[in-house]
Amino acid sequence: MSVDNNPDNLTNPTRRLLLKASLAGSVLAVAPLSRVWAANERRVSLYNLHTGEKVSQPYWMEGNYLPDSLSAINRVLRDHRSGEVYPIDRDLLDLLSALQQRVGSRQGYEVISGYRSPASNAMLRNASTGVARRSLHMQGQAIDIRLPGTQLAALHGAARQLKAGGVGLYTASNFIHVDTGRVRYW
Repeated sequence: MSVDNNPDNLTNPTRRLLLKASLAGSVLAVAPLSRVWAANERRVSLYNLHTGEKVSQPYWMEGNYLPDSLSAINRVLRDHRSGEVYPIDRDLLDLLSALQQRVGSRQGYEVISGYRSPASNAMLRNASTGVARRSLHMQGQAIDIRLPGTQLAALHGAARQLKAGGVGLYTASNFIHVDTGRVRYW
């Protein structure tokens, strides 16, 4: 059997194997969230510890994100220091919904930090270590949470299993961080 060395030739057995492996990897990467994507309704329950505000409602139904629900979520997850509201990444909401299903909880999340304005992020960065200069909180792609009734280590482990973004464990402060950036753990 002759092997054509042209990289654009899909008859090359090595290239076919690489393409198959790549496709299999991408299917496995989205598999943990597929249950959330297959549902007729996606919902999230959030309690902002700094403002005392709550939201508990569907944000997606029958293939559509619900603008009024997204606005309510954005308001609850606003920067509590400045009052600035910013659109929260829909993938982050899907991640929260999937995480809640994964741990089997019916409780709502307690939110330590949702959106952060650049000014708030800079202030936190100057006051403590561990705050990223280009934090995904500033793009509405990160949230710091805990889930009553769920051990922090179990929540952290379940978030890692989703392989849907960054996951950090902050035991001293009693929360985990999840984001929709690249997959990484700390």
